[in-house]
Amino acid sequence: MAGSRLILLSFALCFLAPSLDASEGDADPTYMACLEQCEKSGCVGEKCFQHCKFSSDGKPIDGPWYLQEPLYQKWKQWDCRSDCRYHCMVAREDERWKLGGKPVKYHGKWPFQRVYAIQEPAAVAFSAICLALQFHGWITFFILLNYKLPLRPDKEPYYEYTGLWHIYAVLAMNFWFWSAVCHSRDVELTEKVDYSSAVALIGFSFILTILRTLSVRDEASRVMVAAPLIAFVTTHILYLNFYKLDFGLNMIVCVAMGIAQLVIWGVWAGVTRHPSRWKVWLFNVGGVLALVLEVYDFPPYKGFLDAHALWHAANIPLAYLCWSFVRDDAEFRTLTLLKNIN
Repeated sequence: MAGSRLILLSFALCFLAPSLDASEGDADPTYMACLEQCEKSGCVGEKCFQHCKFSSDGKPIDGPWYLQEPLYQKWKQWDCRSDCRYHCMVAREDERWKLGGKPVKYHGKWPFQRVYAIQEPAAVAFSAICLALQFHGWITFFILLNYKLPLRPDKEPYYEYTGLWHIYAVLAMNFWFWSAVCHSRDVELTEKVDYSSAVALIGFSFILTILRTLSVRDEASRVMVAAPLIAFVTTHILYLNFYKLDFGLNMIVCVAMGIAQLVIWGVWAGVTRHPSRWKVWLFNVGGVLALVLEVYDFPPYKGFLDAHALWHAANIPLAYLCWSFVRDDAEFRTLTLLKNIN
């Protein structure tokens, strides 16, 4: 269930949209002329950029050292070229809008309006909400197990998959945190961390899917299932970070794991008598519908809300539904075990 959401939703984010460097917008002669002029003068129209007064090593080209950008603002990592690209894009899009033209992509991405140096504010906001919901779901799960349901004599929960869902929660919160960071400022470092976090989450979700749907409870069997998958996911992450950030290969790997999870959860929901199996079906249907938002790509409305931002918004109810099922599952399994004991 968790894995199907991630493949149908998450990877349409950065994995489905690799950083291209050739689009209709950046091939436009007017845009290219603006960019060339900006990199020479440091200005677009009447707007000039302090970044363009410094060389790549941070030393001032002209003017004293104290004119450098303050350290507390350098987190943005906006340099002369990126600022020139952004403001030339904005200027060109204004011209196109006045002439009745439609938005086009620049360097593989739609023209977004920055808000306080954040590249995609809507996607960042929705990622933050998903992060908060993951945290809320984890906390309510923890409270249910430790304070509302009966505990074993050793004060441990009866639910056999407690530890696995705790790990899932940490990985999910880590993913949504780096998703927000990646959409705030998309550079190579944030892309790699975001991709790695997503691969780790999908890989672990695959393990969790197998263990839960097949009711694998003993530790030895769990290790036999998890070990090869952990080795594979770790190798893939190392490949992406230290050898080649191969978007095509990564897409194949993630889609394969995601589809496998979707099929496994679907079959399980079809054969089980679990009282909350309808939530699994609803979750999978919602995930498929959310995928449509990524397939039907359209430019951002008013420079803010595009299909991908709406995909982030779709994750909000799905995150709530996911943890709702997990809590139901914990209660169902606990009561079942207590009945067997008695």
